This record gives sequence, structure tokens and C-alpha cells, in this order.
Amino acid sequence: SIHETDFASGAPTEEEMKKLAKSERLAVHISNATNLVLFVAKVYASMESRSMAVIASTLDSLLDLLSGFILWLTANAMRKPNHFHYPIGKRRMQPVGIIVFASVMATLGLQVLLESGRQLVSKSGIHMNSTEEKRMIGIMVSVTIVKFLLMLYCRGFHNEIVRAYAQDHLFDVVTNSIGLATAVLAVKFYWWIDPSGAILIALYTIGTWARTVLENVHSLIGRSAPPDFLAKLTFLIWNHHEQIKHIDTVRAYTFGSHYFVEVDIVLPEDMRLQEAHNIGETLQEKLEQLAEVER
Repeated sequence: SIHETDFASGAPTEEEMKKLAKSERLAVHISNATNLVLFVAKVYASMESRSMAVIASTLDSLLDLLSGFILWLTANAMRKPNHFHYPIGKRRMQPVGIIVFASVMATLGLQVLLESGRQLVSKSGIHMNSTEEKRMIGIMVSVTIVKFLLMLYCRGFHNEIVRAYAQDHLFDVVTNSIGLATAVLAVKFYWWIDPSGAILIALYTIGTWARTVLENVHSLIGRSAPPDFLAKLTFLIWNHHEQIKHIDTVRAYTFGSHYFVEVDIVLPEDMRLQEAHNIGETLQEKLEQLAEVER
């Protein structure tokens, strides 16, 4: 039918899938290379300013590199299927990699929280001359702009790993801005603003990545698909073949970043086994063409 063709036309072709995968890999490589360059720049800014907030932002960049390596390993493993050892695929490696990523980021937040609290208790502030202050401001502003542009770029993808990079770039924009503002205010006004800014960064880190962990836990435990997607599946199934008399079950639940679909249909009792098998097999192939469906 015309409606059925409309649904099927939404599925990407094999060539489009290859181009998308190549673009996703490029986004990951650009993010990793940029994180390395910006980390070196922020190390210099930390040495110049000796600001706890700027140092916290620099440590975050170091963990960006480590987390990026973890996500690269995850993406690389998913591109190499092994149907003997992993017969249902490696889709769940995506949320597992993201959970590891989030755990590392939360560890950073806790460490910064403890160190900033120690500085508040000891009442130790920062001191910079005008030259050091200008260098620090120039570096941090440049880093923040680059991270903002990377965030916009990575948000254009639907891949969970690339979107994790986008979230990390957004996090860096926030932490860099807070670190810069608190370091400057601590020099010009009150010393305690700098460790207080570092504490804000730590709390933001822990809160943000705690939500990320919860979201990906849902994808691992098999959360049900939304009603509109179930309705789409039901429509496709009902219009698949005129011999389908009844739809007994339509179930879809998260399977990593995609859905696992279970369907039970009722066919005429006197239908030959071969014909019934062909209807079921072609229906399976049609559903697996949907971008959201793993199998």
C-alpha cells in the first residue's frame, strides 16, 4: 500500500548507512584530537593561574582523553561482529561504554569536591599578575569557543557515542566558563570564589553524569518502546500480507541503542507451512530494515 511504502522509504539504504558510519567515526576522531590539543593549552593556563577552578577544568580535559579512548574501544569492538562468541551482536557495548565514561567523570567530580573543600578550610587563595591573567583569559575563552562549536557539530548525529561526546563538549563549555569567571573574580575580589567555583564544577559533574548513567541503565535492562513506535510496528505488520488474520503480540524493548522486536501473528489454519514461513520471514526482513530495530 501507499502508506506502507512511506514507512519503508524512511529506512536508510546501505550506502547511506556507510556514509553515516564514516561521519560518526570522523566526529569521534575530531573530538579526540581536539581534546588533546585543548588539554595542552589548559595545562599551560593552569600553571599560569594556579586557580583551583581552572585546574579542575584541566583535569576534566585529561579524563576526556581517557574516556574518549574507552568510547573508541567500544565503537571499534561494535564494528567487528563475532557471531560465534556474540550471536545477538554487540549493541549493548554502547551503553556499557557510556556508563564507564560517566563513572570516570563522576570520580573527577568527587576528587575536585574534596580538594576545593580543603582549600576553603585552609583559606588559601590564588595570586596572578596582569600578564598571567590575560594569558589565562585568552586561553580559556578560546577553549570554550572551540568546545561550543564541537558540541553543535556532534549534536547533529543520532549515534549514542557521538552524542555522549556532544554532552561532554557542552559540559566543558559550562565548566570552562565557570572556571574562568571564578578565577578572575577571585583575583579581583575575594579568594574564596575560586574554590567555590571548583565545587560548583564538581557538583555539576556528579549530577550530569549520574543522569547519564540512569538513562543508559534503562537501555540495558530492556525498557519498553514508546507507544508511537509500537503503533508504527502494528501498522506495518497488519498491512504486510492480506492473509494475516490477527496480531496476537507486538512487543519492542531496548536492546542497547536499538530495539528488540517480538511479534506473534495469526494465519489461516489450513495455510501450507511453506507459505506461512515465507510470510513470517519477509515480515522479519521488513521490520529489521527500520533504523531503530536491531532484530
